Amino acid sequence: MRLPIVSLTFALPAVAVVLCASGCAADPAGPARTAERFHAELSAHREESACALLARVTAEQLPDPGQSCADALRELRLDAGGPIRAVSVWGEDAQVRMAGDTLFLHRYADGWRVRAAGCAPVPGRPYDCDVEG
Repeated sequence: MRLPIVSLTFALPAVAVVLCASGCAADPAGPARTAERFHAELSAHREESACALLARVTAEQLPDPGQSCADALRELRLDAGGPIRAVSVWGEDAQVRMAGDTLFLHRYADGWRVRAAGCAPVPGRPYDCDVEG
């Protein structure tokens, strides 16, 4: 009997969720707080502080040559996050869905960092994100 081939894009997060459900504490509070802080900094026009909440690779890829991370965030004018609708945590990665944005985060040694923001779902494809690394 042949088993169906499953796309790794969808299989790995599902495996991680199953593994977490059987033994790891997936605390949604950390990613939720980071997502809220990120949008609070943007709303208060403190883009440098918002950049400090980005993963290093994301902050490095965001600006155009000769532009700072803060300038790039100012130009993007990301929508306000709004209330949190859902938080999914699988291992060291998380997705926070807010009323006006979806963010993807990763847990590093110093805490949760935003890897992608300004994300919108695309039917049948991955999310399309304004900020990603």
